Amino acid sequence: MLDWTDRHCRYFHRLLTRHTLLYTEMVTTGALLHGDQPRHLDFSEQEHPVALQLGGSEPADLAACAKLAQQWGYDEVNLNCGCPSERVQRGAFGACLMAEPGLVADGVKAMKDAVSIPVTVKHRIGIDKIESYDFVRDFVGTIAEAGCEVFIVHARNAWLQGLSPKENRDIPPLRYELVHRLKQEFPALTIAINGGIKTDDQIEQQLAYVDGVMVGRQAYHEPWQMAGWDQRFFGAAAAPVQSREAVEDQWLVYLEQQVAQGRPWSQAMRHALGLWNGLPGARRWRQVWSDHRLKHLPVREVARQATEARETAAEIARQHPAFQAPVDA
Repeated sequence: MLDWTDRHCRYFHRLLTRHTLLYTEMVTTGALLHGDQPRHLDFSEQEHPVALQLGGSEPADLAACAKLAQQWGYDEVNLNCGCPSERVQRGAFGACLMAEPGLVADGVKAMKDAVSIPVTVKHRIGIDKIESYDFVRDFVGTIAEAGCEVFIVHARNAWLQGLSPKENRDIPPLRYELVHRLKQEFPALTIAINGGIKTDDQIEQQLAYVDGVMVGRQAYHEPWQMAGWDQRFFGAAAAPVQSREAVEDQWLVYLEQQVAQGRPWSQAMRHALGLWNGLPGARRWRQVWSDHRLKHLPVREVARQATEARETAAEIARQHPAFQAPVDA
């Protein structure tokens, strides 16, 4: 979720769910060791629980970055062995690391020796045309021997040649049964599944076979879905927020805080544009917030215009049912 799940995105998502574990976008070890650490690592206390996802392969560098994660207060450090992009491959990390389980094990051991927070691994079920269950089973087994107890498994192969990262999310077939089999073979490990899971019912179906579900772009594009997760999946007595209006009110306060700190509200607002998705007027609401001509206006004034546009479009849809398709009017 590079360039997606930044600190603004995570703050917005935390308004909708208090218990779901949030992950940062992938940050390379080089960026942390030689770049602007506060820019990459700073986050709000409200974001907990939150995991730092690392991209890297050198055990000493991974250990140093894991220490940074713990020092900055992250709840978990996660090693990405699933990203298929060419840029990541050139850095010798991401999905290509699945071909080197020994190196991944060394990295995991170095991190676990350096920190007390959990060290986890996210990976695919295979790379390129390797579709044997034995491949992913041996990978998990090797990393588990190094002390990793939590694996987040994207149930698709990563094709390192010939497909873009976007195509790698759609074209290789989903094979959930391989992830379920991993849980059966490694019952003591925590196995979470990722890939193509969209509805709450699908999440619940998967939880009959594995310990957790990671949801990426679905949660980003349909954020209101998360508002029901604390009650349905974590046993909370009530949802953290009762309406989209309430979420928007809290979010506007955050945007105003960003402006007060010298940051344009548009940098954060882009992550919340899906809040009203699925309801009449959502498109008009997004259009107002996305209008570059309004970026100089105060947050509350843009919010007023967006709400007025949404409510007007919704009223037209109610009065003229033919305009209800699509609902996102």
